[in-house]
Amino acid sequence: MTVVLDNLVAVRRAAMDLLARREHGRVELTRKLRQRGACPDMIDIALDRLTEEGLLSESRYLESYINYRAGSGYGPLRIREELGQRGLSRGDIEEALRESGFNWQEQLEDTWRRKFAGKLPEDAKERARQGRFLSYRGYTMDMIGRVLSGREFDD
Repeated sequence: MTVVLDNLVAVRRAAMDLLARREHGRVELTRKLRQRGACPDMIDIALDRLTEEGLLSESRYLESYINYRAGSGYGPLRIREELGQRGLSRGDIEEALRESGFNWQEQLEDTWRRKFAGKLPEDAKERARQGRFLSYRGYTMDMIGRVLSGREFDD
């Protein structure tokens, strides 16, 4: 049975159902409600009210998303890109990454150890393979070079 989103109460209920599952950004929530057939004007009114009531929060969404992705071994470059694709402002993303409290070098080392069992590359081919994996995960080349050269163990 599909719910018809033809009034404010239905739109608000659908938005709250989505927010009950996990935090959402405004752009993402708008997209999901539009896919379910809600009128854009009603979406804006409902989301404005949810924001005023503190039920919809971009900062909470940013914090939750960063914690989730960093906990999965992703670095700041990848997380920044994903959040940008979700319609969040660059300034808010940068602030949230700064305030996240993550030591990205430690995150990188942990990701590297889990994937490669802490085994430094023995040749250029293996170094390139490990570097590509870590780069894809969203870490800077400087950080990757530090791990793959073994310098992080000296500090």
